[in-house]
Amino acid sequence: MKESIAEILQKTFKANAVKQLEVIQSLWSGYGQIARYQLEGADIPTVIVKHIQLNKAQNHPRGWNTEISRQRKVKSYQVEQHWYEGLAKKSDVSCKLPVCYQSFHREGEQLLILEDLNAAGFSIRKSALNREEVSLGIQWLANFHATFLLEKAEGLWQEGSYWHLDTRPDELIAMQDGKLKEAAALLDEHLSNCNYRTIIHGDAKVANFCFSEGGKQIAAVDFQYVGGGCGMRDLAYFLGSCLSESECEVHEADILDEYFFTLQSALKEKHNFLEFEALEKEWRRLYPIAWADFMRFLLGWMPDHWKINAYGMKMVKRAISAP
Repeated sequence: MKESIAEILQKTFKANAVKQLEVIQSLWSGYGQIARYQLEGADIPTVIVKHIQLNKAQNHPRGWNTEISRQRKVKSYQVEQHWYEGLAKKSDVSCKLPVCYQSFHREGEQLLILEDLNAAGFSIRKSALNREEVSLGIQWLANFHATFLLEKAEGLWQEGSYWHLDTRPDELIAMQDGKLKEAAALLDEHLSNCNYRTIIHGDAKVANFCFSEGGKQIAAVDFQYVGGGCGMRDLAYFLGSCLSESECEVHEADILDEYFFTLQSALKEKHNFLEFEALEKEWRRLYPIAWADFMRFLLGWMPDHWKINAYGMKMVKRAISAP
């Protein structure tokens, strides 16, 4: 960009001075970075800047350096910017996400200037969760899906989730032959053609959630793969990121009951929605299919990944054998 990030922030927030405090992380495949900036003399003391440099050379950590991979990544940043500029504004405290103060797209670069969730009280990051913390994630997802139920995914991924089959032909080819590979298109069709669609986060792993210091509230970040779909895609992926296979097995019934109880309550509060029983019946049927769909991606992308476990493969068998 012709102006430096500091100059843009200084103008946007009328700050006396701007200082980069830290680089939080580099973006996947070397497309830029996320950093925290201090704004001296401004009403907002700190912001997070996601600086995307689309022309940066790739260095995919798993070796998937293909044109399809590059196009998917470029589109993901465009989708995220569109999300923050539009539908994200409908989120409320029940599905907290960072406020986007400003966004820019110039000369192959993008800037997202976002609320600093650490400063907002969501400074805790976790890699594993206890049952109470899992409930916070379930409630966030249910409220998010209720907020955007039947919303059109205009400008977003038509099918949210970073492992959606149409965007992963290379990984499908790499899979060993077998029943799951043969069923991949049909499983995807079941998920994509569900009657009750919402907007899904698309990358709802535990690493993309921020917890409050008191452990009673939660917020989400990273909306590059936000788009249309069945809420079970998010739920299955979230659980697989923070629970062991035995925990998924033991708590499956309770987790599904909790999710649908929260979803029903949120739909009553947010919408005059009268078809909840039909939605719940459909989405419960699609829960093992969502798991199987994610296992399909992993088995092609990284067949020794730790998330491929007995519970996930049990879901594959349930999905394939379902009528």
